[in-house]
Amino acid sequence: MAVWAREKAGSGEGPDHGGRRRGRRWAAGFTVVVVLLGAGAYTLFLKARPYLHGTGCEVNTSEGKMPLDLEQGANSATIAAVAFRKQLPERAVVIAYATAIQESHIRNLPGGDRDSVGMFQQRPSQGWGEPPELRDPVVSTTKFFNALVKVKGYLDRDLHDAAQTVQRSADGRAYAQHEDDGKLLAAAFTGREAGTARCWYPPGKRTASRRPDAIREMRRAFGSKLRVTGPSPLTKGAASDPDSWNAVKVTNARAGWAVAAWAVTHAQAYGLTEVRFAGRHWQADAGHDGWTDDKSARNDSVIIQ
Repeated sequence: MAVWAREKAGSGEGPDHGGRRRGRRWAAGFTVVVVLLGAGAYTLFLKARPYLHGTGCEVNTSEGKMPLDLEQGANSATIAAVAFRKQLPERAVVIAYATAIQESHIRNLPGGDRDSVGMFQQRPSQGWGEPPELRDPVVSTTKFFNALVKVKGYLDRDLHDAAQTVQRSADGRAYAQHEDDGKLLAAAFTGREAGTARCWYPPGKRTASRRPDAIREMRRAFGSKLRVTGPSPLTKGAASDPDSWNAVKVTNARAGWAVAAWAVTHAQAYGLTEVRFAGRHWQADAGHDGWTDDKSARNDSVIIQ
């Protein structure tokens, strides 16, 4: 009997062993449920993720980080683009950024103090031009740089002194406080630091593709010498195929990253979905992730889709 009892107990059919088996089955079932719930939650997270971050841009360089909204990002890229067209040094761009931050927070304001207008709050009464053209970021930036380069020794002057000579504001000393932020923006948007500007927005804020319009506006900012190829048409009024693309030819990495930053910051306005350059890739569907690796992205062209 003793032998039989030991064999029965060893077979796992006793009360204690049966309880352990039921415990193991319960644990296994619970694990399956947890895994399924986790998989479901992850699937829901992936679907909701494009909506979680809202809308915005960010610059992240060795100088630091700066959050921007889409308008500020687009205007920042435009300032750098006009500087490229005019072949100006980075110091000129820093002065322009510090001025625009003080005057408008880099926004294209419809009005301001007295008759001040636009991103640099230029005044028609001071001879800057008519209000409609001063509300155009490309035109107002061009006018600012045209005046800045006439300031004798502006590259060697204190920033606030150079800016005030151009702006003729009430208190030019205020420009000095934005010099560090100007340097940060210049590092990103002039392309000196690669892939440091990103923008994102939820699917509900995406717009229809207007790539021909985007390319024409880009060339207006960077200059007509900007070479653009690819199957997508560039003529005014041409239909825009979101699955097609254009290639902007560049001669160096810095110019390429300036063009890429312009495309990313203007993506929402023109319905652009992807930008590729120099082994990196930005996608509107995952804009908050910024620039990810893409070995197929060439160094001589910025691909815009």
